[in-house]
Amino acid sequence: MGEQKESLRKITHTLALKNEEISNFVCTLKQSLENLEANANRVQEDLESEFNSLYSVLEEMKENMMTRIKQERAGRTYELQQSQLSACSKALESSEELLELANQALCSSETNAFTQQAAKDIKDSVTMAPAFRLSLKAKASDNMSHLMVDFSQERSVLQGLKFLPVPATPEIQISDCQVCDNTVTVVWTLPEPDGKIDHYILEHRRTNHEGPPRIREDYPWMVVEGIRETEHTLTGLRFDTRYMTFRVKACNKAVAGDFSEPVTLETHAFSFKLDCSSSHQNLRVEDMNVEWDGSGGKQDIRKEKNRTNSPMHSPARSALMSPKRAPTTRPGRDRFTAESYTVLADTAIDAGQQYWEVRFDKESKAFAAGVALRSLGRFDQLGKSGASWCIHLNNWLQQTDGQAQQQGRALDCPIPSSIGVYVNYEEGVLSFYNAKTKQLMHTFKTKFQQPVIPAFMVWNGSFSVVTGLQVPSVVQSSQRRNSTSSSNASLT
Repeated sequence: MGEQKESLRKITHTLALKNEEISNFVCTLKQSLENLEANANRVQEDLESEFNSLYSVLEEMKENMMTRIKQERAGRTYELQQSQLSACSKALESSEELLELANQALCSSETNAFTQQAAKDIKDSVTMAPAFRLSLKAKASDNMSHLMVDFSQERSVLQGLKFLPVPATPEIQISDCQVCDNTVTVVWTLPEPDGKIDHYILEHRRTNHEGPPRIREDYPWMVVEGIRETEHTLTGLRFDTRYMTFRVKACNKAVAGDFSEPVTLETHAFSFKLDCSSSHQNLRVEDMNVEWDGSGGKQDIRKEKNRTNSPMHSPARSALMSPKRAPTTRPGRDRFTAESYTVLADTAIDAGQQYWEVRFDKESKAFAAGVALRSLGRFDQLGKSGASWCIHLNNWLQQTDGQAQQQGRALDCPIPSSIGVYVNYEEGVLSFYNAKTKQLMHTFKTKFQQPVIPAFMVWNGSFSVVTGLQVPSVVQSSQRRNSTSSSNASLT
């Protein structure tokens, strides 16, 4: 009977997953229909706008050319009619009068009247006639062929108008993508070279789901535009989700292609919150910031969705399909009291290598950061019992004292304002680094018998914690060198 129930449970679970997949696909189809309607209207409006713009250009060119023809005609008309035609008419009229006068003189029967002087005067008038000074070549041509336009090439171009070719869909090369040091490098290729590609658009979205993107996602798509190469590196990321999904599309001067198939990359990092219910009553906890308040700070007990205050959750368990934390019994409000100004994280470490950073106010009278066991007593001060390991800063009475405490040994270097904390649970290693330079400050080597929890203490001061960080490559290299040195030393 138990096996049948288990078999039925598996089948039911599979059907539920399939139903969810179909539901997501239905939402995708509905969204595609809406997008199709909107996109079709958009391209239709764009096409009409382009043709109207083209008409406007042609009308403007037509007006300019017509004006040029009218000006040319007016100028030549003036040259031919007002200048040459008028002068020729006057010269012709004067010549006709002189001819008539000369003919009358020649035909006269009165010989006494045709004296030598009269003949000379007539001869001089004819010689100086305007007709002899006129140029009988037209000052302007009647040919207007230089203002003719050959539209054959333009007509051919217009007849060749067609929709722009859509760029091919890129393909993200998962094997070439890299996730390291809280950066992600995404590499993609095109099915074939395309010299008309102007740029690429990359979108990425945080997610806790390994499968294909879902319509109902908690995180929006973030857009990176203007990428000129076929790869891009995102830097300065916080990996507070288990995965990141990427997609990319190519664009030419006027149109964008389709998005590539989304690719999901794992972004493993150690992420936790501060457990408000564990903190001392004099500590004001707001998100990842803590400030000492001598009057008794009010706690910010807001909890994230799907998150409890239990430290039972571990990075090893976070690799499972369900990220929910297992509930556990939690002591009351005064988890720490008296002079134990301590606050714990809400996530325990029981496997793997983890890293986080803490930045504190160097004016703090006292500050400590490290890890602790669950059994850390409510009156225990961090680093002063066998249940915790930490770096401790004491500015009390203006005396700066940096120590690595479980043993209370003074450090050889000053404590920077930003500290990187590294834990290798299996190797029993707890190391502290200068978060900026990644210089090793101190290392505890022990054997963790129980899960450990990030722990912090502050008195008359404040600090903030940065999580979602991968173990830096520099730190990993340093740890490997230290491990090799220790192994070699043990063999001698």
